[in-house]
Amino acid sequence: MSDWKERLKNNLEPVLQLPDPRPKISAYDNMPYAIFRYPPEEEFAVRTEITLLQTRLELSGKKITRISLSECMSAALKAEDMTVQELVEDEKTLGIEIVIDTIHNVLSDEYQPLDRLVFERMPDSPDPMRDVVFITRAGALFPIYRTSSLLEQLMGKVQIPTVLFYPGDLDGAAGLRFMGILDAEHNYRPKIF
Repeated sequence: MSDWKERLKNNLEPVLQLPDPRPKISAYDNMPYAIFRYPPEEEFAVRTEITLLQTRLELSGKKITRISLSECMSAALKAEDMTVQELVEDEKTLGIEIVIDTIHNVLSDEYQPLDRLVFERMPDSPDPMRDVVFITRAGALFPIYRTSSLLEQLMGKVQIPTVLFYPGDLDGAAGLRFMGILDAEHNYRPKIF
């Protein structure tokens, strides 16, 4: 069994199965979320395992909400009338850095903040003893938006166990390298599984 599958089944799943996973998922009351790290090249296998994990948790009485960061980004671009074709044309004429900055601004500023888009997809009237949120497809944000910003902005807003599935490498005890490429961010406070 691969390292990430072992961590998913033997470390993360038992915590999520608890009647109240929050104390084991995080040391912070206002951050009941964790990060599950996996190799970026295992994206499709991880998606399959997330679905299987969701089924097992639901069979035990948990209610899982999945939030795709890819879908959030698509919704943000659509809300700002930005099409993929326009972005491709802008990349050709203006350069990739301008397009990356433009999309980052849409997701970061007053236009369509990613934390708001994620929070809007959280369950209504959540029960921290039953509800669990999976935030998936973080790789779609590469290299536009780093998830450390998202987690900090969700602090104090999220009250139910939430897991960000993160494609990247561990760097030291609490550093993560997004997609295994970008310089490590060492300011992640959530527990890393």
